[in-house]
Amino acid sequence: MPETKQTICVIGTGYVGLPAALLLARAGHTVIGVDINENIVRAINDGVLHIKEDELQKIMDEPQVRANLRAQTTPAAADVFLIAVPTPVDHRKKVAEMKYVRDATESIVPYLKAGNVVILESTVPPLTCKEFMTPILEKSGLKVGKDLYLAHCPERILPGDVFYEIVHNDRIIGAADQKSRDLASAVYATFVKGNLYQTDDVTAELCKLMENTYRDVNIALANEFAAVAEGLGIDPFQAIELSNKHPRVKILRPGIGVGGHCIPLDPWFIKEVDPANSRLIFTSRLINDEMPHKVAAKIRKAVRDIDNPKLVLIGAAYKANTEDPRESPAIEIVKILREDGYEIDHFDPLVEGYRWKSTLAEACKGADMLAVLIQHNAVMDELNATRAEIEKGMRTPRVLVFG
Repeated sequence: MPETKQTICVIGTGYVGLPAALLLARAGHTVIGVDINENIVRAINDGVLHIKEDELQKIMDEPQVRANLRAQTTPAAADVFLIAVPTPVDHRKKVAEMKYVRDATESIVPYLKAGNVVILESTVPPLTCKEFMTPILEKSGLKVGKDLYLAHCPERILPGDVFYEIVHNDRIIGAADQKSRDLASAVYATFVKGNLYQTDDVTAELCKLMENTYRDVNIALANEFAAVAEGLGIDPFQAIELSNKHPRVKILRPGIGVGGHCIPLDPWFIKEVDPANSRLIFTSRLINDEMPHKVAAKIRKAVRDIDNPKLVLIGAAYKANTEDPRESPAIEIVKILREDGYEIDHFDPLVEGYRWKSTLAEACKGADMLAVLIQHNAVMDELNATRAEIEKGMRTPRVLVFG
């Protein structure tokens, strides 16, 4: 329990904001969750979690959490305001879409008072706190760093394991002044068991982008290695496995592309602020964005001898064993092939709206191609256990497994 219980207003109760709200409520704070979606607000007030995480649902069900957490569609006066709203990429311009951060920041201005702490968790381009948020917050008549304290604490969570990561991961607390860092650190210290590292706001903003860009660049390298190996007629996975026997080499596994709410977006934020020094980052983004087209080409090639082939594609999540479809390359592959005129049944047993009604074998009846785009454990277990039955029911028994 915190020594001083505070009222904390969390703006945005999605994949990032809601877990934070739950942990803060569990720590004894009075938490107001704010969301423009009335259905989400209603669900939170009814104790229903709209994110499929068993551990988080257990926290939601705790009496203290239910007593300390309420949701509404507008902000309210508080001691701390935590902003956790999306920052998507404008896919035409390849720059951060800052509308949600701007709207969230503007929404709290009427409720600000001296001594308030404002924490931004959203992933943003560097200089957002300094050049974008500060002028908006100071419309309140309060001076940031003197009357009002602003910090950036980028989220570090993994869908499918949110509870463990939000509690145990180390966190970066960035602010332009020491008091803002200390006040924000005190908030996170009430529920985070990992280390809290303090720095300035711009460094904190860049660190989050560097973490995800590191993954993107290394995935692009793996995809390039796979393309070279295939061009040479050898097994790319064996080549990578053998290369990784070197004690200082750890090549990632190539795949169908990069999805999720961070990795395919954040590198663009670095390029936005410094295009001259982000050429490798830009190239990696292009490589990974090309992957759905390359996978679609492999599927076309596999059925080119069949008239009007019927395809069954499995996978809509952005990665295995999660129900999150945001920025999913699998969905992009299906879109590409459907635009080419292919008849496709698209399933994912974990993602709402894509589930099959009975079994994988039933879903594949009469099909000419089964392509597994995302290797969920449940899918691979069923494929391995019933492959003979699946192929027997297909018109043309062809199976491709990617990733």
